[in-house]
Amino acid sequence: MADLTQHEWTSKLSADENAVILDVRTPEEVAQGIIPNAIAIDIYKGQGFIDDIEKLDKTKNYYVYCKSGGRSGQACGVMNQLGFKSAYNLIGGFTDWQGEVASI
Repeated sequence: MADLTQHEWTSKLSADENAVILDVRTPEEVAQGIIPNAIAIDIYKGQGFIDDIEKLDKTKNYYVYCKSGGRSGQACGVMNQLGFKSAYNLIGGFTDWQGEVASI
């Protein structure tokens, strides 16, 4: 797992053809906006979160964010324990996000 600034995160993401963006916020938070093309899996679902994460392709590179960077850091740690090779945490999360925002 690596903690990346938004600049590092977006630079790495834009050059990565094997990337998946993962939003681990609650459905209520996601409803306020989401980084385009992100998959939303609520970390507060507990075992449900782990079950959903286990269905993902472990060979992909995951760019993970939450509201401020805490939950996404935890998610990256869980993903590493489950055998994911690459998980990158966005420092500052969606709160500090300066890029494009989509609605769902």
